[in-house]
Amino acid sequence: MSALRNIARRAHAHAGAFKEALGNVSQTRISTLPNGLRIASEQTNHQTATVGLFIDSGSRAETEKNNGVAHFLEHMIFKGTNKRTQAGLEEEVENIGAHLNAYTSREHTVYHAKCLTKDIPKATEILADILTNSTFQPKQVERERGVILREMQEVNSIPEEVVFDHLHSVAFQGTALGRTILGPEQNIRTISAEDIRSFISTQYTANRIVLAAAGGVDHDQLVKNAEQLFSKIPAGGQAYKPARCGFTGSDIRHRDDNIPETHIAIAVEGVGWGHPDFFPLMVAQQIVGNWDQSISSGRHLSSKLAVQCATDHIAYRFTSFMNAYSDTGLWGAYGVAPRDHVDDFVHELQTEWIRICTGATSFEVQRAKNALRGSLLFSLDGTTPLCEELGRQVLVHGRHTSASEIDTQIEAVTADTVRAVATKYIYDKCPAVAAYGSTEAVPDYNRIRSGMFWLRV
Repeated sequence: MSALRNIARRAHAHAGAFKEALGNVSQTRISTLPNGLRIASEQTNHQTATVGLFIDSGSRAETEKNNGVAHFLEHMIFKGTNKRTQAGLEEEVENIGAHLNAYTSREHTVYHAKCLTKDIPKATEILADILTNSTFQPKQVERERGVILREMQEVNSIPEEVVFDHLHSVAFQGTALGRTILGPEQNIRTISAEDIRSFISTQYTANRIVLAAAGGVDHDQLVKNAEQLFSKIPAGGQAYKPARCGFTGSDIRHRDDNIPETHIAIAVEGVGWGHPDFFPLMVAQQIVGNWDQSISSGRHLSSKLAVQCATDHIAYRFTSFMNAYSDTGLWGAYGVAPRDHVDDFVHELQTEWIRICTGATSFEVQRAKNALRGSLLFSLDGTTPLCEELGRQVLVHGRHTSASEIDTQIEAVTADTVRAVATKYIYDKCPAVAAYGSTEAVPDYNRIRSGMFWLRV
């Protein structure tokens, strides 16, 4: 009994330290240009800063015909502008000791630069130049086509990437979320400079762009720079709203006998970023947990599934996940298991899911909430993750949800809430299943479906 009291005291102290840390988080400032482009910043005591352009357009904004163009554009945008050659751009970035990078997701494209505080105006000007003045020379398009095809080969050699692409393809069949970010090979071989320019003209409008910065940032100066650099970007029409992507419970198995183990992901439909059930589902995800066989203390972790895996060796590793989009999501788990134990892993995973639906305790919910709080503080550690969180939230919500607001929403989650929300999204629902590698022992879909509820007599 005294041990439980000590644990409770430590949890209370952890929550107090978290609230104290929240007081050190800076406030967000947001301004909007006449064309609708938003500027968001958070000033911290860092001597560096990250400045990024966040565009509300990714592979979900594509069609089947041009699927892959958003990622192709991400590659091409660093290949030279009307005022800078590719070599000149790279040299200029290197001369100020900055780092320029980009990525494309299913819903967003991001271009960002990490630099010294004094170089924020220069980094912002470079980002504006590549966004508004890139030339997309046909020779460079042809050269980059080969680079992307090689990247596609590399991605297709990573089992986890293959599994999650397959998972999206069956979960969101026939919709934009079901397509891959890189696109099919035939599209990559035919995308032209004109296709890229057309995508920019329709997707990169000011009302779908956020200029975000975090670190040693002067917001007023950032706004002045933005007024000079981004005011000519077309405003765009009505607010962008992606087409609905319906969820389908189904499965896909990609057998490859050269892979000795089984990679499998099982997911139900989750929720979007701003949904009221977002945080209860995040807490449920934390209860399921993560595990890797390299963790020597696996038998003593809080995750019951981790203990089962460590004790009975039914998996090499697993991770629970919650992929959230603007209006939907995937909630589930990905695991790597020996082919002769994949059936056991799936059974234990589903048993844990149903246990959470029917019997999640107040103690484990509080522990999961504390883990979420820790993740929140870790995510604020550094200008780049802070800038990325700021840009994404302003794109999705039109505002930045403060750390204290998030803490309030996490604290409001109770065991009753977790059980009710988990039942709503998990219990007796049709899951999406994707398996890759040695898939011959993966349970039949009907068996997996029957594991989504318990029969009681």
